[in-house]
Amino acid sequence: MPIIIVILGLLAVLFAMPMHAQTQPWSLEQCCDYAVEHNITIKQQENQCRQQEIQLSTARNQRLPDLSGSAGQNFSFGRGLTAQNTYTNTNTSSTSFSLGTSVPLFTGFQIPNNIKLNQLNLEAATQDLEKAKNDIRTQVAQAYVQILYDMEIADVALRQISIDSAQVARLQALLNIGRASEAELAQQKATLAQSQLTATQANNNLQLAILSMTQLLELESPEGFSVVRPEISSVGRDIIATPDDIYADALATKPEIQAQQLRLRATENSIKIAQAGYYPTLSFSAGLGSNYYKTSGFKADDFSTQMKNNFSQYLGFNLNIPIFNRFQTRNSVRSAKLDRENQTLQLDNTKKALYKEIQQVYYNAVAANQKLTSSLQASESSETAFRLTQAKYEQGKSTITEFNEAKNNWLKSESDLTQARYEYLYQLALIRFYSGQTLKL
Repeated sequence: MPIIIVILGLLAVLFAMPMHAQTQPWSLEQCCDYAVEHNITIKQQENQCRQQEIQLSTARNQRLPDLSGSAGQNFSFGRGLTAQNTYTNTNTSSTSFSLGTSVPLFTGFQIPNNIKLNQLNLEAATQDLEKAKNDIRTQVAQAYVQILYDMEIADVALRQISIDSAQVARLQALLNIGRASEAELAQQKATLAQSQLTATQANNNLQLAILSMTQLLELESPEGFSVVRPEISSVGRDIIATPDDIYADALATKPEIQAQQLRLRATENSIKIAQAGYYPTLSFSAGLGSNYYKTSGFKADDFSTQMKNNFSQYLGFNLNIPIFNRFQTRNSVRSAKLDRENQTLQLDNTKKALYKEIQQVYYNAVAANQKLTSSLQASESSETAFRLTQAKYEQGKSTITEFNEAKNNWLKSESDLTQARYEYLYQLALIRFYSGQTLKL
């Protein structure tokens, strides 16, 4: 009885495991959102944004007054000159306390320009974060489409097995009544075995595509992972927008362009910060302090009395006028202006790279649309040819070689059609994405 209970328990666990592993199919939007939330590179970029926030806070706090306190205790030993103009061994000790503050009143506009610089750097880092999210979204979309394509190829391979299996059964029946030869049956069985091998390879490709997606999503295991198959039209649509239209939309929305523009604006503040070295600076300071002093051999007031009597306060203004600093300020300004020129070139380079990407995507979409139309026609023609050849073969008017050739041509055209369909789907999604829309199929 206990053995039966153990066996039933093990069976329950085995049956429960696949059910636990299975999950609902993931849509492209779910995959993108999950990847953005769990991707390590994006988390690192988020930390960069937090770092920029800290630097901005530091720059703003430069306007605040500082406050510092100090305490000192000194001891002195040895011979010294006395009031009677003689030397004697004396021991002295002193205790001092002070508290001071200073406030920058004018720094050549360095502080406000530094605040603006760090604010622009924070905005640029935020755009870099959006760029990182967009990059992971496009990677996820590409992996998603690859899974869909491999799923379709696996389905085509299964249809091929179904056709070949039916022909093997048909030839076996004909052999039993003497209307087919052993050679024909063996040839068709070999064809079936090849179809099964093709299906195995297609299923392996699908599993590898799923593994790549789950790794991209930072999932622990690909077990139970599947994707939603979107509804896809077999006929492509003409692309109305031109590369220039798409580029115009991208300039206003793509984060990599926004980040470079913000950094270009920041270089202007860097120049102003360097030019602050030409201006005088003015600061205000204030403080208070007291001390206690005692010499051996002499009578001194007690600690509280001296601290009260020696208590002092001070206020002060400090004006610093730069006259000559070995051309350091001049060279700092020159360097800042060179940084501005380099950032201008970087912005132009980013724009050109974006335009090239858009051109590539646009013409890939046009080619995919044309390929989809041609593949659809080829698939319909090859399927018609296969059906006719199949009918002739079953009536004994065509050879098995002609039948398999027609079948292979049809299945190849199905594979080509599937590839063209998903290639066009992906390129069209990229066009919408570059135009500022959400990435979806």
